[in-house]
Amino acid sequence: MLIASPLESEHVARIRDAAAGRVEVLHDPDLIPRARFPADHTGDPGFALDAAGQARWRELLARATILWDFPRPMDGFAGGLAEAPNVKWVQATSSGVGQTLARYGLIDHPVLVTSARGVHAGPLAEFVMMTVLTNAKQLRHLQDEQRRQRWQRHSGDDLPGKTITVIGAGAIGAEIGRLARAFGMCVTALVRHPDRARASALYADRVLGSNRLAESVRDADYIVVCAPHTDETESLIDAEIINAMKEGVVFVNVGRGQVVAEDALIAALRDGRIGFAALDVTRHEPLPEDSPLWTLPNVLISPHSASTVVRENARIAQIFLGNLELFLAGEPGKMRNLVDKSRLY
Repeated sequence: MLIASPLESEHVARIRDAAAGRVEVLHDPDLIPRARFPADHTGDPGFALDAAGQARWRELLARATILWDFPRPMDGFAGGLAEAPNVKWVQATSSGVGQTLARYGLIDHPVLVTSARGVHAGPLAEFVMMTVLTNAKQLRHLQDEQRRQRWQRHSGDDLPGKTITVIGAGAIGAEIGRLARAFGMCVTALVRHPDRARASALYADRVLGSNRLAESVRDADYIVVCAPHTDETESLIDAEIINAMKEGVVFVNVGRGQVVAEDALIAALRDGRIGFAALDVTRHEPLPEDSPLWTLPNVLISPHSASTVVRENARIAQIFLGNLELFLAGEPGKMRNLVDKSRLY
C-alpha cells in the first residue's frame, strides 16, 4: 500500500499497526507535497521532485497494489494510474471523485475506488446552517453597525416554518435536514430516485424527483446544492430554474460549481432574485481574480474548504481500515463507499 498524498504521521502509524504482517505500507514524506494545513490532500502547489526523487516515486508507484488517494499531478507525472499498473484499489480522500475518474481515464478501468462519502457531511451541514443563521440574524448588518458604533434597533428573522430545499440530497443532505429540522424548518429533498420511505432518512417533509426541480425551488427560503458534477447535473441550476426561485432567496452551493450556470447566478445576485449566496465551490477553481463573485456584496466565498476540518483524515482512515479488512478477505462488494463508475459517484 502506498500513501500518495499528505497524511499526518499518527494516521500513517495507525494504518501500519492495523496492516502489520499482512500489507507493507509505503510512505516517504519527502516525495509528497507538504501539507499547508490539517487534512490538506493536495499540498504545496510549488512542490517538485528532482531526478532522484522522481525515480524513487516511480519505483514506489510501480510496487503499489493499494493507494491512499490518487497520485497528484506534479512535475514529471501526469497523475492517475499510468505509473501504477498494479493498483487494484484506491481509497480517495474526496467524496466527489467522478470527474477525477473521467479525467484519468478510469471509467472502464478495473480498479476499485472507494470515496470519503459521509466524512464531510457534518462540516458541510454546519457551513450551510452558518449561512442560514447569519442571514436570518443579519450578522453582516450587525458587524457594519458595530464598526460605525451605531446603536440602532432593528428586526431580524427566525427559522421555524421556513423552507429549505436540498438539491441532490444524500449523506450531506440528510445532515442538513437533521439540523434544519432542529430549528423547526420545513425540508424538501430533491433526489434522483424519489421514494416516500426516504423522507425519514433525509429528515425531509417532502422528497421530490429531479424532474420536479422547478417546483422544489419555487417556495424555498433557502436553497442548497449538494449534487455531484455529472453529465446530468451540468448547469442544472440555469437561468430558468433561478427565475423560478422566490425573490431574495438565500442560495448555498456545497456540491460542485459546474452544477450552476455561473453567469445566470451572477445576474440574479445583481438584480436581487438571489438575495445572498454562500459558495464553497465555483465553476473555475481557484476563482479567477476578475470574477464578479469576489466583490459582490451579497456573496460569501469559501475556497472549497467548508468540508475540511482537523479530524477529517482520522475519519477517512476509519473508512479505509474497515475497507482494508474486506479487501483482504476477498469481499470487495461489501466495501464502504464503493464508487459506481457508470454514475460517477
